[in-house]
Amino acid sequence: MKKLFALMTMVALMTFGVYNQSFAQKSGADKKQDATTSKVETTKVADTTAIDTTADEKAAESIAAEEDAANQHESFNQLLKRYFIEGGAQFMSFILLALIIGLALVIERIIYLNLATTNTKKLLSKVEASLQSGGVESAKEICRNTRGPVASIFYQGLLKYDDGLEQVEKSIVSYGSVMMGQLEKGLSWISLFIALAPMLGFLGTVIGMIEAFDQIQQAGDISPTIVAGGIKVALLTTVFGLIVAMVLQIFYNYIVSKVDSLVNDMEDSSINFMDVLAANKK
Repeated sequence: MKKLFALMTMVALMTFGVYNQSFAQKSGADKKQDATTSKVETTKVADTTAIDTTADEKAAESIAAEEDAANQHESFNQLLKRYFIEGGAQFMSFILLALIIGLALVIERIIYLNLATTNTKKLLSKVEASLQSGGVESAKEICRNTRGPVASIFYQGLLKYDDGLEQVEKSIVSYGSVMMGQLEKGLSWISLFIALAPMLGFLGTVIGMIEAFDQIQQAGDISPTIVAGGIKVALLTTVFGLIVAMVLQIFYNYIVSKVDSLVNDMEDSSINFMDVLAANKK
């Protein structure tokens, strides 16, 4: 009986030891597997995070490259629009208004002067032929149907033809002064906007510099960003003012040269017209 009990005890102890060893091995394997799985998951998460970070960096670089390319391929109109907005609407609007009004006056003068241009030699030959064939009334009709200051001067001279050549000359000189004033009409306003545009630009620059110094005073430090940004905005008004003045100045010089050409043509034609009247005076 004792032997049987001892045998059963040994069998139980051996079975329990084998079970504990198997359980320990299984627990170690499970822990090792869990550690391996956790490590793999951590590695995957790290790899995913790294991939996401790399993707974000690549996306940011791509956006920056696209912005640089857009800035490089920015058209002239878009560039002007961007600088106009950066310069501020307070003074840029006045400069733009000066440009619009100045160009309107310039276009009106150019159209008027081009319509006033006449082939004076051809007109003078027609008037002379009319005087010889149809008399003064026929010459008046030719002048009436021809546009331009030269034809108007000839017509005013023919109105005084019966009063003598001296009265004709006085009429031509007087009406010539009137026509000269009409040719030069509006030039003073164009010169005003030529002078006003850069003055508005300088005023905007001075006020912009004052605002930049106010920002420096409020910040308590001379930051390159604050200084550069304020000065850039301040100088944009001067740049646009000078551009407007240069554009209007070019057109103004063209108009002045056109007026001088017409005035010289009027004077030369008037002298030849008096010679024609003197030759056909009966």
